[in-house]
Amino acid sequence: MKFLHTSDWHIGKTLKGRNRLDEQRAVLGEVVRIAREEQFDAILVAGDLYETSAPSAAAQELVVRALMALRETGAEVVAIAGNHDHAATFEAYRPLLKAAGIQLTGDPRPVHDGGVFSFDARSTGERVNVAVLPFLSQRYAVRAAELLTGTPADNVGEYDQRVRDILAHLKTGFTPGAVNLVMAHLTVTGGTMGGGERAAQSIFEYHVPATAFGADPHYVALGHLHRRQSLPAACPVHYSGSPFAVDFGEQDNTSVVLSVEVSPTTPAKITDIPLKAGRKLRTVHGTVAELTARAAEFGEDYLRVYLREPTRAGLREEIQEALPNALEIRIDPEFAAPVTTSNGDRAVADRSPGELFASYCVERTIEDKRVQALFARLHDEETSGV
Repeated sequence: MKFLHTSDWHIGKTLKGRNRLDEQRAVLGEVVRIAREEQFDAILVAGDLYETSAPSAAAQELVVRALMALRETGAEVVAIAGNHDHAATFEAYRPLLKAAGIQLTGDPRPVHDGGVFSFDARSTGERVNVAVLPFLSQRYAVRAAELLTGTPADNVGEYDQRVRDILAHLKTGFTPGAVNLVMAHLTVTGGTMGGGERAAQSIFEYHVPATAFGADPHYVALGHLHRRQSLPAACPVHYSGSPFAVDFGEQDNTSVVLSVEVSPTTPAKITDIPLKAGRKLRTVHGTVAELTARAAEFGEDYLRVYLREPTRAGLREEIQEALPNALEIRIDPEFAAPVTTSNGDRAVADRSPGELFASYCVERTIEDKRVQALFARLHDEETSGV
């Protein structure tokens, strides 16, 4: 039997104020086309369908239409919430999408109540069990573990242990002679960041070792890290990565969906299927004259420009006229005059909230790294709506 694994669509994501819905529509259209051609038994969407927890109506329409189009290929469609999605909204729409044949899960659920979705593959008639684990914040992990395992927690414990407990419970829904899958939205220890993730929800105490999945699953479909990669483990553990470059930090990533062929008695065979619909992101360096001369070379790529000449009046306008797809324009640090405060520090406007808080800790002689980790996590949670 054959599955398609995709994740981290981030529909509604803008880039430096540029609306990318048309591009995202083209990317999802390419995924649907691949699904029609390959005739998968199931489509696994491992979280972060949206960029924000309050997506626009246009973004929601695009995602719903894409899910329905995937279902119309005859494949089972199974999707979970990621850290960018609003879990409660996913749960609210769960019954409606279920009526359309789409399995949508926002919160971790017990095996007997949607934690494991089971069906017979249309290609072979063999049983498939998909254990689903949406994104868990640190503060919700303990409550979810108690809910699913029925065991009160005497203390908060470690995040990874709570996830292990939940996975152990979900795997009780696996059956002999079936293909047993896990789909989750989380960070596996040793995974490589793609470049556009929310750092505080990917690092610190949010790591889960690959050993947490055990040897039981035939395949583990992951979302959260935007770079296509596999992790060493007792079973196949793979991130599909985002189907397009979400931010300039991802400009060198390869965008793919994964085709997974497996049977109850044979190992999974994973094939990368490249995606070409997304626009390329590119970082370029040079003078105005040099970059203007290269304009045809850049085509429709979105650009991050580092100008290798001192700032002057009208410089930004010259670049924007020559390169309309230049979304970010900066002076190369070699040519930039440093902006400092009266005491010699960089201006506040040039520093991130994390840098400002780190400076505050230095001033107050606070040397506990856990304090900065907590600040980063809380800042991400407050600014993301999670």
